[in-house]
Amino acid sequence: MSLFMRSLAALCFALFCASAASAADRVIIVLDASGSMWGQIDGKPKLEIARQSLRTVLQSVQGDREIGLMAYGHRDKNSCQDIELIVPPRAGSAGAIASAADSMKFLGKTPLTDAVKQAAEALKYTEDKATVVLITDGLETCEGDPCALGRELEAAGVDFTVNVVGFGLTDAEGKQVACLAENTGGKYIQASDEKSLQQALAETVSAPKQAPSTPPASSPAQQPAQASESAPAPEPVPEAQKPEFNFLPTTVFSAGGDPVTDGNAYEIYKAKDDGSQGEYLTTEYGAYKGDLDPGDYLVVARNGEAKVEQKLKVEPGQVYKPVFVLNAGTLVIRPRASQGAEINVSARVDFAYPGGTTTTTYGETKIVVPAGEQKVTVGIGQGNATETVQLAAGQTVEKDIVVGVGRVVINAFYALGGDKIEMPGLAFQIVKAQKKTDGTRQDVEHSYGPDSTFDLPAGDYVAVATADLASVEQPFNIRVGETKEVEVDMNAGVLSISAPGAYSIEIVAAKKDIQGNRTSLGLNYGDKWNQTMKAGDYVVIRHQPDNGGERERPVTVRPGGRAEITVQ
Repeated sequence: MSLFMRSLAALCFALFCASAASAADRVIIVLDASGSMWGQIDGKPKLEIARQSLRTVLQSVQGDREIGLMAYGHRDKNSCQDIELIVPPRAGSAGAIASAADSMKFLGKTPLTDAVKQAAEALKYTEDKATVVLITDGLETCEGDPCALGRELEAAGVDFTVNVVGFGLTDAEGKQVACLAENTGGKYIQASDEKSLQQALAETVSAPKQAPSTPPASSPAQQPAQASESAPAPEPVPEAQKPEFNFLPTTVFSAGGDPVTDGNAYEIYKAKDDGSQGEYLTTEYGAYKGDLDPGDYLVVARNGEAKVEQKLKVEPGQVYKPVFVLNAGTLVIRPRASQGAEINVSARVDFAYPGGTTTTTYGETKIVVPAGEQKVTVGIGQGNATETVQLAAGQTVEKDIVVGVGRVVINAFYALGGDKIEMPGLAFQIVKAQKKTDGTRQDVEHSYGPDSTFDLPAGDYVAVATADLASVEQPFNIRVGETKEVEVDMNAGVLSISAPGAYSIEIVAAKKDIQGNRTSLGLNYGDKWNQTMKAGDYVVIRHQPDNGGERERPVTVRPGGRAEITVQ
C-alpha cells in the first residue's frame, strides 16, 4: 500500500471514530413537569429536588457531550399535547438545561409515551445512535403505551436506548414504566430521595463517553514504512480495578422474599471494639449502593416500625451484598365510624406490637410492623374499638375496624325559630343521662361555639349549653351510624347595659328571698356590659366609685329579644 493510501485510510478511520463518539454522546433528557411534582419528599417538593439534582449532575458532564432537554406538562394544565424540546441537543448545554429547569412551571398531565417518541425523533434515532433519559414521578395519563413504544423504537432505531428514572414511584408503579427501558436495552433506576436521584442521573446522563477501541498512535507519514511489518507490541496487563461500589445491601420482609426499595433505610455506624454501635456515619434510602472504607461497621436496616441490624467487616477489594431480613409485614387499617361508613380521616389509630413499642397514626394507615400479634385500637370521638391481628412475615393484611359511634351536631338558639347563638363564649358539655348515686352525671366531652360536633357511642346523653349567664340542659339519644342535629332552646335574650361613670355593674334577681335579699347573678367592672340572660325579670345595680351611692333599675328580658337599659 502506498504512503498516500495509508494516510488516506488513517484519516477516514479517525473521522469515523470521531463521528461514532459524537453519536454516542447525543442525549435528550425528558423531564416530567406534571402537577404531581409538587408532592414532597422529606418536606421538600420533588420539583425542587429534580432541579437541584440536574444542576449538580450536569456540572460533571464532559463539555463536548451533546445533551438536550425536553419537558411535558409545563405550559398547560389539561393538555396531552403539552410537549416541548426546550434545549436542542448540543455540546456545552449544561448551563442552559439547568436554567430552563429552574424557570419551568410544573402543572400538567403526564404524556410520557409521546414525549419519549418525540425525543427519539429529534435525535434521528433511525439514522444515528441516540439515548433518551426519562425522569418521571408518575405513570402515563394520556393513553400512551410505554411498553409498546419501547418495542417500536428498538425495532426501528440504529442503536437506540431509553433509560428511565422513576422518582418516588412505588415498586408496582415502577414495573409499569420499566418496560420502556428494558425493551430498548436501557436501565430502569428507582430513586426515592435527592441522593438516589443524583446517583441515577449520574449513571444515565453524565456517564463518560467511550473512547475508540484502537486509535492510531500517530499518522503513517510519521512512521517508517517498515513499521507496519514489525511484530505488534504486547498488550499491557490491565490493572485490577477498584469496584465502584463495595456495599450493595438488600432488604426483604421475609427470608427469600422480594427486595424492598420503598420506605427502607440503612443507618450506618462505626462499630466499637466490642462490636456495639459506635459513631453515626449516615442514613441511606431505597436501592442503595455504597462505597465504604475498610473497617468494622454496624448497619441497621429499617422499614416503618421494623428493624434489624448486622455487623460488617469491610476489607480492601471486596464487595459485600448482605441481605437484611426484617421479619415484618404490612398492615392497612381503615377506620370507620359504623359499618359501611366512609373512612374516617381524623380517627386515631394506635398500634401495640411485640416488644412493647407503640405507634400512633391518623386516618387510613398503611404501616410496616414486625411480624406477630398486632394489637390495633381505633378511636373516633368518644368511641374506641380494639382488635388483634395476626401478621406473618411478608404478609399484607387489610382490615376495616368499625368503632360504632353516631354523630351529633349541636346548636343553641335564643328561642326556637329565632336567631342561632354564634357568640364565641357559647359552650357545650356532654354528660351521661343516667345520674350516679350522688346525683352527679359522668362528664363525657366538651366543645365551644356553634355547630359543635360530637362522635358518641350509642346511648342517652344530656347537652348542657351555656351562653354567658344563661344555661340549659337538653336531653338526647344517639344510635350507631346515625347523624343527628340537636337544637337547644335557651329561652334567652340579650341584656345591654350602660351605666355612665359606674365603677361596676351588678345584675340581681328581681324577686327577694324570705330574708329580703336578692340573689346576685353577675358582676362586671366598667360602665358597659352586654350579657345573654335567661328570659325573666332582673334588677340592674350601678355601683358608684368612692362610695358615691348606688342606682338601680328593673328590666325584663324576653326570649329572643334584646333589652337595652341605661342606669344614671
